Parts: sequence; structure tokens; C-alpha cells
Amino acid sequence: MRAIAVYPGSFDPITKGHTAILASGLVAFEKIIVAVLSNEAKEPLFSVAERMDLIRESVIDMGANPDRIEVDNFDGLLVDYAKSRNARVILRGLRAVADFEYELQMANMNRHLNPEVETVFIMANDAYFYVASNLVKEVARLGGNVSGLVPAPVLPRLLAKFDK
Repeated sequence: MRAIAVYPGSFDPITKGHTAILASGLVAFEKIIVAVLSNEAKEPLFSVAERMDLIRESVIDMGANPDRIEVDNFDGLLVDYAKSRNARVILRGLRAVADFEYELQMANMNRHLNPEVETVFIMANDAYFYVASNLVKEVARLGGNVSGLVPAPVLPRLLAKFDK
């Protein structure tokens, strides 16, 4: 029996790096719940509802089976959310050494909070290891080309946020 994994993040917006991690995760997990963090203190570009819509549209665009991917939102402790969804795995992507240090701290804290929930790391695809939502937003804001960095459904809505 393959496990259910929770893939948490702000996804503001979802990038091709995120969808590559999601595609890799589908090799190992029967179902992945993409859990959008509701943290308005971060002043996101897209609302939670917009981010969830963009993720759903991107899942269809990437050709993944939508029955194996659920999009939800959460706030509070991730391990509590995972437990409420009967998920025993947290899926995280790693891009660089800096990611590893932060993610290792988070994984160990989550293990301390709930030893029944394990964190699994997937390395970023070589083509997208440098892609981060914050960088994508900054490049788009400055008029740069981000078409190869975000799924097709995201591009027009991202550019519209900056009137590009």
C-alpha cells in the first residue's frame, strides 16, 4: 500500500519546479495533497483561493491524474494537518544547500511534534533548481520573461498582477 503525502507550501505562485516535484512524488505516493499555507501575514500576491485554482489548473496542464492529487489549504501546525488528513508523509523539494539546512530543521521539529509523520525529500529537477516563487514574481514585476518557469495557466494571471 502506497502512502498519502502532503506537499505543503505557499505556492505563490506554483512554478514548474513545484510541478516537477509533484510529478516525481506521484511515482512514490498513491495520493498527494497539495496543501496551500494560509498565511496572510506574508502578503501573498495571490489569494489562497487563486493559488488553489492555479494549482488545480496546473495539475491538469501537466497531464497528471487529478484523482491522485487533491488541493487543500491549511493553517497551524503542518503535522496536525497531516494527521487530520491521515497522511504519514510530508513531501518537500530541495533545491540547494540552503534549502537542506532549513528543511532539515523543519523535518526534525515535525518529527519531534509527531514521530508518526515522516518527511521525504525530493531533489529539484536540474532544469528548475534555481526557480523560486519569489524570484519568479520579481522577474515578472520587472518585465522579464518567466514563461518557461511557470505552468501555462499561471503565466497570464501572473503577468496581469503586474499589468504586463
